[in-house]
Amino acid sequence: MTDEPKDPNEGPSEGERERQLPARRPPSEPAPAPTRSAERFTASRQTRAIGGLTSDRAAKIVRQSGDARWVAFLGMVIVALFVIIYYFYELGTPILNTKPRLEAQDELQQVTAIERGYNLYQANCARCHGVNGEGGIGPVLSDQMKLFSHLNEQYLHNVLTVGGRYVCGNPKSVMPVWAEENGGPMNYVQIEDLIAFLRAPNTGVYTIRDHELNEPVLNEDGTVKTFKGWLDPEFKPDPAATPVPDCWSGTAGGGTPAPQATLGPDATVLDLVAQGVAFDPTALTAPADEQFGIAFDQRDAGVGGHDADIRSSDGTKLADNPVLLEPGETTYTIAPLEVGSYEFFCSVHPNMTGTLKVE
Repeated sequence: MTDEPKDPNEGPSEGERERQLPARRPPSEPAPAPTRSAERFTASRQTRAIGGLTSDRAAKIVRQSGDARWVAFLGMVIVALFVIIYYFYELGTPILNTKPRLEAQDELQQVTAIERGYNLYQANCARCHGVNGEGGIGPVLSDQMKLFSHLNEQYLHNVLTVGGRYVCGNPKSVMPVWAEENGGPMNYVQIEDLIAFLRAPNTGVYTIRDHELNEPVLNEDGTVKTFKGWLDPEFKPDPAATPVPDCWSGTAGGGTPAPQATLGPDATVLDLVAQGVAFDPTALTAPADEQFGIAFDQRDAGVGGHDADIRSSDGTKLADNPVLLEPGETTYTIAPLEVGSYEFFCSVHPNMTGTLKVE
């Protein structure tokens, strides 16, 4: 039996379809799902080794939990107390009437600035303006009328920064420039300290300190040397008083220095020469309880001038004589002095001193 030709349009026969199916495979077990170690989801081996949670361990856990809560509570209490205490420390306690910290520190810094300014004034300004601001070569500084409004902080800062030409527009003013920025010897902190001293109230008592060691200077009896400011906070000028002019160099009260008393024709006159920033002679003798004169010959030029003032052994100034800015001669009239030893000195150059013996 021969095969007949196959019609190309017919599909595969049943036998051919069976041969084209994939080979049958015997049934098998389904693949197991991937597993993870039980240790990742359970306690440690040591914990599982105890055979479960005992009552003692449970009580210990409870105690530890209670201790932790107490520690947290105490921590919160400490923080709350600290915040409350710090709040009153910063802003002050109304019941105890304490000052805020910043205000107290500001006052302390102000006192420190005034005490430093005192040393700066005595070292650089007293020779012209007087130890107590009473004036001399320079104008008065301690007069309440001037301190009330004229010698304000801004005005003093300008004068110290650019010199005396700021006061009256005088380029030949003997008031030098003090600010370092314009060639002077003081930095901005020293300028502020000096202004703080000039504006210090007379209601405070301040300590005189050694300018190098910053330790209090002691009197002979062991007490601390102190000083007071010049400004009277309670001062109010008379409504009818004339305001202090910007260009003013008079004495206290706005006047001019009082004329010296006339020296009698029979009064003793002592000769005194100032030359080479030194006195000649350095020892004078005057009669006790009598008016006498000092014929003063000023021979130095360009040094700021000279005078011959007199003070007692305790430092009290007994004669405050005018300064001769340029070479010249004058006669100082000295009021009667008691028997004793005195000192004459130049207020412009404190190193110029001499001994006056009254007998």
